[in-house]
Amino acid sequence: MTSPNPARARISIIGAGPGGLTCARILQQHGIAVTVYDRDASPDARNQGGTLDLHADNGQIALSEAGLLDEFFKLARPEGQEMRQMDPTGTITSHKVPGPDELFKPEIDRGQLRDLLLNSLQPGTVRWGRALERISEPAQGAWQLHFADGTTVETDLVIGADGAFSRVRPAVSPAVPEYSGVSFLEACFSDVENSHPDIAELVGQGGAHAADGERGMFAQRNSSNHIRVYIIQRVPAAWISASGLTPGDTDGIRALLLERYAHWSPRMRQMITDNDGPYVDRPIFALPVPHTWEHNPTVTLLGDAAHLMPPLGVGVNLAMLDASDLALALANAATVDDAIHAYEKTMLPRSIEMALALEGGAEHLLATEVPDFSDDAPQH
Repeated sequence: MTSPNPARARISIIGAGPGGLTCARILQQHGIAVTVYDRDASPDARNQGGTLDLHADNGQIALSEAGLLDEFFKLARPEGQEMRQMDPTGTITSHKVPGPDELFKPEIDRGQLRDLLLNSLQPGTVRWGRALERISEPAQGAWQLHFADGTTVETDLVIGADGAFSRVRPAVSPAVPEYSGVSFLEACFSDVENSHPDIAELVGQGGAHAADGERGMFAQRNSSNHIRVYIIQRVPAAWISASGLTPGDTDGIRALLLERYAHWSPRMRQMITDNDGPYVDRPIFALPVPHTWEHNPTVTLLGDAAHLMPPLGVGVNLAMLDASDLALALANAATVDDAIHAYEKTMLPRSIEMALALEGGAEHLLATEVPDFSDDAPQH
């Protein structure tokens, strides 16, 4: 069957994260119709997670193509580029303070970025409550999307922007994410200037990292007077249940953490014990390196669905750059097949090079030297 012109193709994006929404926005900017499907029941069905930064050489390029860069800078926090490296006593060993005009990677809450992108789309672009279960083999050139609610949709192009455990990926690749051996445990702090002033002073306006080679923590200032702390450990993926606990047993987990961080100063231990609400378990997974696949003229991937890596500052930025490259390829190609060829010719080598550089990088999160933490501590 002849590959359709993108302007006449039925294009389906699976996943309404920053990558999927960026792709949809740029497609619509070029007059190309697109539908986004997301498993969430509504835009505000759950918290979107913490803060991220958008780099001038990738994420900001994508927002510029989307016509949203000025709106981004109205929301962004340049002061969030501050980075503190500390030792387990809380002593600052290095301190980066951004210049007054530094805009290379300002911070923005993930929820704010998602809202910016969502509000830029044509009404009805995103179909909520549509959890994809699988896609079936093309019949006469069209894929069938099968959703958990029993509905099906026929489409000419499937774009998998559905993250680490993508339901689209199996159509082009048998690869599955593997546990890195390192896990994050998220702790949240609200109204920090009033309720947790010592933690607010310790973290500053951006990020703060400390580690002793075996365990660590990374704290990030969010907007609206919030701080998120990621407690980092080299543990089995099921370490909570292996300790006879459940994720909801906040007191039990807290007691265990106090044992494991017993040699850290009381001031530092505040960031693992004084949290508001329960902990959230976030084991770190990554796709095998290199990850590639045979070209398929009607299916492709972007972001974590294509190249899940350790959270060392590239995930969201690469996802949005992927989205921009794919949307522009579709806007400028004669056929969908040609567009996917052009996109993957750029995206795959780029992602493989980055994945090779970051392979095993979860271990860097425990290093006493400051890693390049940036946009993507694991999110909801």
